[in-house]
Amino acid sequence: LILIPSLSSLFAKENLARMSEEQLNRYDRLINEPSNDWDIYYWATEAKPPPAEFDTDVMAMLREFAKNRNREQRLRQPDLEYLFEPPR
Repeated sequence: LILIPSLSSLFAKENLARMSEEQLNRYDRLINEPSNDWDIYYWATEAKPPPAEFDTDVMAMLREFAKNRNREQRLRQPDLEYLFEPPR
């Protein structure tokens, strides 16, 4: 199942370039510390509340992104070229 990597990689493509260093550190901790990726998915989709240490502005951004208010098609992970593009 690619839901979790797709959600996090699409979120990264849209947001990493405009995050502060502190936010990048919180995002890095979020994607690397929980032992179960499903936890992140449940927190992002608000199926479960995140623990206090992960309930940050970055989690709020991820939750908002997961709502997909513009109904964008998000069927695949982004190509990695965005890593080499200048920030918007």
